[in-house]
Amino acid sequence: MRIRKPAPAGAILAGAALVVSLALVPAAFGKGKPSGGGTGGGSSVSGPVMVVDNNGNGSPNWGDTITFHVSSSATYPSVELDCYQNGALVEQQVTGFYPTYMWSNNYTLSSFYWTSGAANCNAVLYTSGKNGSKTVLATSSFSVDA
Repeated sequence: MRIRKPAPAGAILAGAALVVSLALVPAAFGKGKPSGGGTGGGSSVSGPVMVVDNNGNGSPNWGDTITFHVSSSATYPSVELDCYQNGALVEQQVTGFYPTYMWSNNYTLSSFYWTSGAANCNAVLYTSGKNGSKTVLATSSFSVDA
């Protein structure tokens, strides 16, 4: 006959704390799965939509601020903005487009590497999987004038 020793009290408390903290994760990040989720069927990203139009011409120029119209059934959709000058990446920004995202959904068209001039930009709507993989849901391209 084999006799099992009871688990130390510290191990039981640590296990209970882990169960409670895991139960709270979805509440901290909104409804749904804690990361990624959703297939994004019928997803779209359109724009750019002008937020700050410094010269008032209605088109994106260097230094302006833009955002996008996003539609997706994915749990945590995000948009990555990549801008290029002569094939070189000069700007990369990511923002979330879901209710619990705490920061702005606006993008300023300038960076340390992009100090002036025109650029070609791509907006990539995606969601992330639990393993960090990206699932691209939709894309949109546009030009930025100098």
